[in-house]
Amino acid sequence: MSRASGRPTSRTALLGLGFQDPATAAARLAELDLDTAPVTAILGRTADPDQALAGLVGLVEALGADGRAVLAEIVDDEGTAMRLLSVLGASVALTDHLHRHPEQWRELTDPDLGSTRPAAYAVRACLLRAVGADPDADAPVATVPDREAKDALRVEYRRILLRMAARDLAHHVGLDDIAAEISDLAAGTLDAALAVARAHVGEAAAQARLAVIAMGKCGGHELNYISDVDVIFVHEPAEGATENGATRVATQLASYLMQVCSDQTAEGTIWPVDAALRPEGKAGPLVRTLASHRGYYERWASTWEFQALLKARPVAGDPDLGREYARMVEPMVWSVAGRDGFVEGVQAMRRRVLDHIPTHEAERQLKLGSGGLRDVEFAVQLLQLVHGRGDERIRVATTLSALAELTRGGYVGREDGQAMHEAYVFLRTLEHRIQLYQLRRTHVVPEDDASLRRLGRSLGYLKDPVAELDRAWRHHRREVRRLHEKLFYRPLLSAVAKIPGEGVRLSTDAAKARLHALGYEDPAAALRHLEAMTSGVSRTASIQRTLLPVMLEWFADAPDPDAGLFGFRRISEALGSTTWYLRLLRDEGEVAQRLAQILATSRYTTALLEREPDGVKLLGGDLRPLTSDALTTEMLASARRKESLEEQVRAIRAVRRRELVRISAGDLAGDLDVVAVGAGLSNLTDATLEATLAVVGASVGEQRSLSEPPTRMALVAMGRYGGFELSYGSDADVMFVHDPLPDVEPQAAAGYAQAVANEMRRLLSAPASDPPLEVDADLRPEGKQGPLVRSLESYAAYYAKWSRVWEFQALLRADAVVGDPDLRRRFTELIDPLRFPEGGISSDDVIEVRRIKARVDDERLPRGADPNTHLKLGRGGLADIEWTVQLLQMQHAGEHEGLRTPRTLEALRAAHEAGLVSEADGEVLQRAWRLVSAVRNAVTLVRGKQADQVPSDPAERAGVAAVLGYPPGRSEAMVNDYLRTTRRARTVVDRVFWD
Repeated sequence: MSRASGRPTSRTALLGLGFQDPATAAARLAELDLDTAPVTAILGRTADPDQALAGLVGLVEALGADGRAVLAEIVDDEGTAMRLLSVLGASVALTDHLHRHPEQWRELTDPDLGSTRPAAYAVRACLLRAVGADPDADAPVATVPDREAKDALRVEYRRILLRMAARDLAHHVGLDDIAAEISDLAAGTLDAALAVARAHVGEAAAQARLAVIAMGKCGGHELNYISDVDVIFVHEPAEGATENGATRVATQLASYLMQVCSDQTAEGTIWPVDAALRPEGKAGPLVRTLASHRGYYERWASTWEFQALLKARPVAGDPDLGREYARMVEPMVWSVAGRDGFVEGVQAMRRRVLDHIPTHEAERQLKLGSGGLRDVEFAVQLLQLVHGRGDERIRVATTLSALAELTRGGYVGREDGQAMHEAYVFLRTLEHRIQLYQLRRTHVVPEDDASLRRLGRSLGYLKDPVAELDRAWRHHRREVRRLHEKLFYRPLLSAVAKIPGEGVRLSTDAAKARLHALGYEDPAAALRHLEAMTSGVSRTASIQRTLLPVMLEWFADAPDPDAGLFGFRRISEALGSTTWYLRLLRDEGEVAQRLAQILATSRYTTALLEREPDGVKLLGGDLRPLTSDALTTEMLASARRKESLEEQVRAIRAVRRRELVRISAGDLAGDLDVVAVGAGLSNLTDATLEATLAVVGASVGEQRSLSEPPTRMALVAMGRYGGFELSYGSDADVMFVHDPLPDVEPQAAAGYAQAVANEMRRLLSAPASDPPLEVDADLRPEGKQGPLVRSLESYAAYYAKWSRVWEFQALLRADAVVGDPDLRRRFTELIDPLRFPEGGISSDDVIEVRRIKARVDDERLPRGADPNTHLKLGRGGLADIEWTVQLLQMQHAGEHEGLRTPRTLEALRAAHEAGLVSEADGEVLQRAWRLVSAVRNAVTLVRGKQADQVPSDPAERAGVAAVLGYPPGRSEAMVNDYLRTTRRARTVVDRVFWD
């Protein structure tokens, strides 16, 4: 480059070139006599002109007396200036290296640097020579002393990296080429480090053949500028060596190789060598023989380990042994999709990705965040594992090459493949620029403007670098999120529906393989459902083709994808012709996701939605339960629009069905805890009984030509209903009480009340399209042998003469909630002295309560039931906890008013406040009651019917765990938590109840 004459560069011009400190820049340019040279224009194209200029000043100073002459050479060669200044402006780490080793600036004078890729063997040879090893030897050994060898290796590593960075920054070499070059550099470094290790171990090193297998990005020829280098070590005894001796030597070689690369010396460090991907991870031996590796992979390896082996590549050490290892694992990798547990392994790998994201970095994570590099890599690898069994063309380790082959083979649409390629290249390039600055391992986009400005300019955004970088990054993240879904799910539709355009065309077998890999147990049935919903040219089919890819993904993330898809088809067939259904799902993502979660998790709520399809509308709103007053008003208004009594009660039951959808959906969405669910179901039952009592009472009065009811009626809630603790499968345990009006014959009043009670029970349990409400009156005096309805006076006489302690115990949970308010109040006043005796129950009664509980424990547990996991009668289960609380109430409620409540948790809290149980014991019982009740509800939601046992079926356990909020694959943790919690509760019960 020839020097130009003219005026010095102005402050305005420097600002226009991108300098942030034009005054300092002008002074430095003048100091170097460059203020009129065209080199300023080159500075203006670097990532950070101020930093590049400062780095140039430092280089001239480091060169000492030769500095000015070198500067003249640089200025007169535009290519050299561009390469040098590009590196100085983008990397402070390489700038510091040049200042320590200023003679290496000449590495950037090579005019062929931008067009010639360095050969891997030549890079390896340079690194080996740096430590004094012969590159042509079968097992090169370093001759440079140990400490000097480590420094020499670092200097040579940085020299080669300097050339690569210049190619990347100044000549815009493709990402795949640069990543491959860095991978070759890492491979050569490992071989040189092994040569140093051989020298360190000495003559004994000859006892072992050691091969280094690169994994991850190094194995895939796509390494970052700075990263952990993942490896696996495989060894065999050399001829004449014992296996134990060879193992000991191989371990020493591998350990010291890792140390050579990671030690901090005067020349810094290179990178950590990570062997955690070896069999058994960090808990396993560092080195293994081929036979040991084979045994582990055949018997113990998880799916994710084979997914990792997809990128395995021998890079250093004994080449024959490395190739033998690669030949051994290859068929295992490409058959893993047919293994039992493949789906669970894939799901576990996805969770591993998400679990590694620190919360405060989630939005700035290039690697692990949503729309990040892992989304692309995981999608490509899963497609390879699913389809690579039958198509060898896609068995390539590099992500971009694999994506190209998947596109070429028709597994990914052309436009989608191109968009994914562009997004991945952008994200990896941005990652490279972030890491190159300080040669630090990071995948987080910085937040400060100076860093964002430098990054934007390094990518060519010179006008408004921060804003342009942000727009580009957001665009590519959105594309990756969108394409991640499309790559897996949209091609499935093309297997069953004629989708216009040049999208991917999967065969039926390929579509089945993909569905199976995603967790669908019956891929053939799934394809039939897809065909039914997407075939044709109707608007409905068109919208379904838009919806189904993301719905399929949500189903796959839930415990029962097959049930989710089948339920979606049935509901869609019921509602597909409406104007709102598909539009709501398409436009309201939260509704669609909630629906998918429900359908693939809960048979109970799915059945409700199939009977009440309009309930889908609820999923977009507030899922908190309505009050009993609001529900009663709505039920009565709905009933009054009907003619016959049967139609009126069906209208009441329809409102109940809809509200069961609301409550169960709120439970599944995590909006309601177990106490809120119990309260919601109890309020709903109150309203249902209140409204039914009103319409049935009026109907019976009309049938009997009565101008007004002859008696007042009330319903007393008992059991879990009385405790405001209903579960989904609970009956409504009640007692019917009436009080004849003055001058009404007792027999006539009793006949009317009996007819009303019978009609209520019949109509609420009659077969219909909604769940029945069984009204159970077996807790009444004399049980099934006694009259269904009694007058208040009859109750008083019975309790005064005949009642036993167990009946007083049952009355602890009595709550008069439905019917005539005054009668309810009077009934409560009648029973309070009985259930809350002033001096507490006698010692004989305490013995009787314990005797009855012992009989319950011995006789009521179903044959074959596991006492450790029976929810109601098991050890530390609901009966244990509730009987303990009730005994405390009968003993002390006369003295402590807080214990006078039908609700278990309120009574338990009052017992602690009264000093009857310690805070620790109260907390144990409360936690156990909540957990067991929640599990009981979850079992009903998953199975569609009530059961009192923790499920033994793995699929049902997974569903219950999902309802309780456990991550996928954590059902055993749920069971362990249950057993631990109930075991602690049983210890408290033994101490408090059994004394």
